[in-house]
Amino acid sequence: MGKTIGIISLKGGVGKTSVVSALGAAMAKEFGKKVLVVDANFSAPNLGLHVGLVNQDTTIHHVLSGMEDVKKAIYETDYGFHILPGSLIYEKVDPLKLKDHLKKIKNHYDAILIDSSPTLNDEILATMVASDELFVVTTPDHVTLSTTLRAVKLAKESNTPIKGLILNKVLNKSFELSLEDIEEAANCPVLAVLPYETGVLKALSMNTPSTLYKKSGTTHEYKHLAAALLGETYNDRRLSQRLRYLFGRIPRQVTNREAFRENPCDTVFRKVFNK
Repeated sequence: MGKTIGIISLKGGVGKTSVVSALGAAMAKEFGKKVLVVDANFSAPNLGLHVGLVNQDTTIHHVLSGMEDVKKAIYETDYGFHILPGSLIYEKVDPLKLKDHLKKIKNHYDAILIDSSPTLNDEILATMVASDELFVVTTPDHVTLSTTLRAVKLAKESNTPIKGLILNKVLNKSFELSLEDIEEAANCPVLAVLPYETGVLKALSMNTPSTLYKKSGTTHEYKHLAAALLGETYNDRRLSQRLRYLFGRIPRQVTNREAFRENPCDTVFRKVFNK
């Protein structure tokens, strides 16, 4: 049986949906895993748009309303993963039925990635309840950090562990919050630092996961993250990476990923992290 991973945020514009599609493509193409991505942003579904799917006949809204079986709402993509999209025009559904429907297909996949709603309501709660573990997408600014802290608190209340933060749209400028400041405030480790590159925007305009558009720093970081979540190893052959290890200049997120890979149990991992 596969693992269900919820990707959450309490603020729009952080790139959460792009992270889900790029991470799903990395898991499928780089590591040969069977992956399903799920649009659980029921009020504003757009995961399908990221891969060029528009107004499918059967969607997750039909499933949650009891009109169709979940297997009939799953589609293949050109990017290696399957997708369970939402309807752009829809009627109100019961989000909390999500977990029960995903249980029916969980044993068909190595990983199920859920793209959650960015709103504090039953929709994001549905993702938390349906997930085995959660990751929060955030950006290095004070406004987003405040919503990240709320997401961490909410996840603790739902008893679904947040395993780490995904730091997105990083420009490496002095005015941005540092990785260390974000970790200390959230009491949660950063597992990936994704540079803000024009290639990511170009990939989005072409309805293509950024990990399949062109090789870049962001692409390699996604593959490292995918490897950690899957318990795999990614062989990064870039000379710059080899030199970093040679001279001991290992970024903090790399150390965090190694700790996560070795100790996926949340309590054990936190002990390693807090050292």
